[in-house]
Amino acid sequence: MEQTTLKFPLDGLSCGSCVARAERAINAVPGVRAVHVNLADTSAAVTLEKSVTQDVSDALQDAGYPAVPTQVDLMIEGMHCASCVGRVEGALLAVPGVLSAQVNLAQGSAHVTTLGQREPLKAAIASAGYEATLQTDTETDHQSDEANSFRRQFLIAAALTIPVFVLEMGGHVVPAFHHWIGQTIGHQNSWLIQCVLATAVLVWPGQVFFTKGVPSLLRRAPDMNALVVLGTSAAWLFSTTALFAPNLLPEGTRVVYYEAAAVIVTLILLGRWLEARAKSRTGAAIRALAGLRPKTARVLRDGAEVDIAITDIQIDDTLIIRPGERIPTDGTVTEGESAVDESMISGEPLPVTKITGDPVVGGTINGTGTLTMQATKIGADTVLSQIITMVQDAQGARLPVQDLVNRITAWFVPLVIAIATVTFITWLVFGPSPVVSYALVAGVSVLIIACPCAMGLATPTAIMVGTGQAANLGVLFRQGDALQTLGQVDVVAFDKTGTLTKGKPTLTDVTALSGDQDALLRDVAAVEKRSEHPLAQAILAAAPVTLPEVSHFETHTGKGLSGMVKGRHIRIGTARWFDELGIETADTDSLADAGKTPVLVAVDGQLAGMLGIADEIRPEAARVIQRLKSQGKQVALITGDTERTGQVVATKLGIDHLIAEVRPDGKVDAIRELQQNGRKVAFVGDGINDSPALAAADVGIAIGTGTDVAVETAAVVLMSGNPNGVLNALRISRATMRNIKQNLFWAFGYNIMLIPIAAGVLFPMTGILLSPGLAAGAMALSSVLVVTNALRLKRIEAS
Repeated sequence: MEQTTLKFPLDGLSCGSCVARAERAINAVPGVRAVHVNLADTSAAVTLEKSVTQDVSDALQDAGYPAVPTQVDLMIEGMHCASCVGRVEGALLAVPGVLSAQVNLAQGSAHVTTLGQREPLKAAIASAGYEATLQTDTETDHQSDEANSFRRQFLIAAALTIPVFVLEMGGHVVPAFHHWIGQTIGHQNSWLIQCVLATAVLVWPGQVFFTKGVPSLLRRAPDMNALVVLGTSAAWLFSTTALFAPNLLPEGTRVVYYEAAAVIVTLILLGRWLEARAKSRTGAAIRALAGLRPKTARVLRDGAEVDIAITDIQIDDTLIIRPGERIPTDGTVTEGESAVDESMISGEPLPVTKITGDPVVGGTINGTGTLTMQATKIGADTVLSQIITMVQDAQGARLPVQDLVNRITAWFVPLVIAIATVTFITWLVFGPSPVVSYALVAGVSVLIIACPCAMGLATPTAIMVGTGQAANLGVLFRQGDALQTLGQVDVVAFDKTGTLTKGKPTLTDVTALSGDQDALLRDVAAVEKRSEHPLAQAILAAAPVTLPEVSHFETHTGKGLSGMVKGRHIRIGTARWFDELGIETADTDSLADAGKTPVLVAVDGQLAGMLGIADEIRPEAARVIQRLKSQGKQVALITGDTERTGQVVATKLGIDHLIAEVRPDGKVDAIRELQQNGRKVAFVGDGINDSPALAAADVGIAIGTGTDVAVETAAVVLMSGNPNGVLNALRISRATMRNIKQNLFWAFGYNIMLIPIAAGVLFPMTGILLSPGLAAGAMALSSVLVVTNALRLKRIEAS
């Protein structure tokens, strides 16, 4: 069966136990292959057979954590009859993630409810033979909406709670106020007013806890909302009994706790609001990247310039980019010249000059010139979309430590209910008079002070902020576990060409045994023209424009090239290869000592000459190596160059460990050699020739320039060619893992320390018993502190 991965928001997630239950509900659906629920952005990423999307949605609905689908409206051209409607609906329903599709023939429109992305919808309609335009997209910022909702509920609750709090607690603080109430409205009427207002708090702004908490209790799967329901209900029921049926209570226990019920709801709503606000900031990196897309594009249609929506661009469209505008999609310049700011892709501040034939990337900013370009990639295929996808995947990652946390939180809420029950019974048996009041206060405080939210948020919020800030610094974590592993590496191994060097080698020496250097260079360049190797580009750049024809071209991996030129067999390669072939070699020491790569040339089995090629070392490379060594990392250089050439580069950069004369297929063995004795190795390469080594390393880091972001074998991608990005990646990794440890220490330490205090362990020694209101404030503050601590990662700056 065909599988797909969907990522969509969930409603009702409030703590780590919710995460565990939502994952269990999804995993129980046949056809689901993998699932990860993220509390920080309240989303689920599910790999499933596309036919079971509705089953997953139903399972989540039954579990109390319904999926929040995207509503998409499209205008469709070309429909003429009912059969057209059927074909369009069938095409839309076949798209992975689509839950429903209603097509209106009269309006020429379609309304789609989907858990997937928007882009495939247009493609599906096009494959059915119709043309679709994205009319409206009613997808909303789920977390912003959640924050606004909690804000409204908190303000209402606060307005209702303040009078209750003043009426009840004012008399305890100012005795005269207590007497004044007795002489005016009377204490019975005061309690009645508190009852009305507190009830309004519970049934109006507080209903969010009851609508989610009560079903979770009925399902025997209590969550954070259930704790609030139990605590506030106990306080309200006791108070109402004391108000209307005091004879049912033991003598001396007639008091009310309406202010506790109201304050609990109000403070927790305040905490939820602040938490939602903070959580919405954790997704700022994604929103910033998405904001780089312009809304419209200027397209040349039938000789006229027309402004269209960005979603309506087609491949091969001709686009006009005026000065100062953002380039709408990936493409190739067909006319004009301008400097383009590509800093959002490469991290390099200097604009790059673009002329006819040069590639441009969507989202970058045109300078002072006007460009005409041809669209080559659209939608999800663009570099910017790939970057956004990488960041989203990394932000939704689950580190190994999170699995342990989820297992703990799954049992946490039932354990808290059990502790609260034991606490209540213990106070009834051993507590001082009035025992019922003391037992109620202690039991409710235990229920309210427990905070599984902080446990569940500790890891995902730090991951979201850390990977988002990494993206701002030009570091993309493609694999979430790399965030944890990278900070643990012992050795950082570098490829040389294009990583520590500029990757633009130049031909510096041509030595021909016959003396005819031009003829030798021309024959060599003719063969090298068939190669994509950087050294080949250096030779071609120095060769004549007109080159002879080549036949029988062959690539000898890790050794060189060969081909027939004018009836002569030309071989170009390393001295080691020539030794294997029994061809005489030349003394290459002088070139190697100068840090140049020697390339030997043989004609018909006889040595004919030698070339020298130099690749300038990046100016920042030495600083990066020294910084890594100062952090206690071992640094290695892996290169295919000769021992002498590699040693020159290693000496200049201060690298102690050199592995030279390594063929591409031998880099894996070099990585495994470095991994001996349990050492963790990060390998930094260009992401193309180094794919096997990137995969073999504990963490593969691909250095690219923005157009090479889809390096499948790398766990981390550096958007610029600057090796300084390695320092940024390590810094983000260390800071994020340190932040996670801080969050987990606080979350677990908070609960371990304050639950016993709420239960009353300090009362025999100090006479202090924590009130439910203070417990609610502490619980609300706990989650806010965890998320706020994670947001500190946004302060990390480039190394």
